[in-house]
Amino acid sequence: MWFRKKETQLDRIKNKLSQAMRKDADFSVFGASSHQYRVKEKLTAKELADWQAHNQVTLPEPYAQFLTNVGNGGAGPYYGIYSLGKATSYTERQVLLAKSVLHPGMTKEEWNHLIEPLTRDVDIPDEEYDGTCNKVLGGMLCIGTQGCEYDMYLVLEGKYRGRIVYTSDFHPDHPFFFVYEGSFLDYDIGWFGSRMPGDENALIQIYQSAPNEEIQAKALDGLFKFKKVSQLTLAFLKNIAEQSPKNRTTAIRLICKTSFDTGRKYLLELLQSDEHEDFLQALQILHASSKTEDLTKFISVILQRLDRIDDPEALRYAGYILENYGAITLQNFAPFLCHADLKMQTTAIYAARSCENKLESWQIIEQMLMGGGPQVLNNLILYWGIIPHEKLLPYYKAVWPEYKSNPNFKGKFISCLRELHLPNDYFDKDES
Repeated sequence: MWFRKKETQLDRIKNKLSQAMRKDADFSVFGASSHQYRVKEKLTAKELADWQAHNQVTLPEPYAQFLTNVGNGGAGPYYGIYSLGKATSYTERQVLLAKSVLHPGMTKEEWNHLIEPLTRDVDIPDEEYDGTCNKVLGGMLCIGTQGCEYDMYLVLEGKYRGRIVYTSDFHPDHPFFFVYEGSFLDYDIGWFGSRMPGDENALIQIYQSAPNEEIQAKALDGLFKFKKVSQLTLAFLKNIAEQSPKNRTTAIRLICKTSFDTGRKYLLELLQSDEHEDFLQALQILHASSKTEDLTKFISVILQRLDRIDDPEALRYAGYILENYGAITLQNFAPFLCHADLKMQTTAIYAARSCENKLESWQIIEQMLMGGGPQVLNNLILYWGIIPHEKLLPYYKAVWPEYKSNPNFKGKFISCLRELHLPNDYFDKDES
């Protein structure tokens, strides 16, 4: 029975590789250009036995089956799977033989205690540094990378033998992550293990029987794997959106992802909510949908609710959406353009960069410059250019020495002067 199951998983992997190669001929999936869905020549039984004898390690059976029946590395999640030789080169043999100290659900306190020697002292002796690293990574084999500082390790012994662990640098409060899949052969070409496995029905059952909100949230997150969901799942999500305040916004995200028209009424409710987080979530969902959906009916609602925006993040997302529909003017953004918080002001300046007829609102620009410091003017010049109005000339003159040696900006200053019928050396003349 076990052997038949493994054969089925191996066949599934081979079929997925073949399908992926046909569907992703341009290698657009993350990391695909590295492995191109090809695997390396399989290990022979003797080669595997020799490696295990030499290293005194018995590899977890699912991984060994992959090496001898599919390929010795190559195509796989992210940038692919290392060959056994390359994997071995990343870890000393005595470290492979060590007992793994990691476990799923490791608390921040446990993790921080484990890596304490690495975070306690910048000048930690090399021997102590290596010893702590080897302890954390002991009993595991590095089988691939996600790029940058992120790698994939296979647990070799103990209770969690055969599980995959995502590692990174040794950051406090961030224990390494055990992927959801139970073994190496539950493998996916794309984002292996980052979401709870299972089809729609399984994830719904997990949500409904979950002992706590954390498991519920992970079950819902697992549904993001699907481009489309069934009507039954859609009804399940609508019920959560209407009955579960804790998971409401996640359910609405899922509804909008698979059926935006169904999600419209929920987005309008979020936009009109008195809760700041609801408003922000709605803006983020709308922004994510802006390339494929018509958001015209939401624009007036966002404009009516602009006065409730009090942080740069919400303003940034509102700006993205409104800009696409030409709905930003210096008049409706004036409270943000003249805001006392520089971050809010900078976000507003960037959002309004495409506004036309800025010259007609020169009073707002003067008010911005009167109330702001040098950074405000620098941001204006960077994102808006030089607005040619005589009332703004004193502000331009104050920063002229900073910009006149830069040919890209100098030309803009000169163009402003010419438009106002002033000499090119106007900013260089003394007031006296």
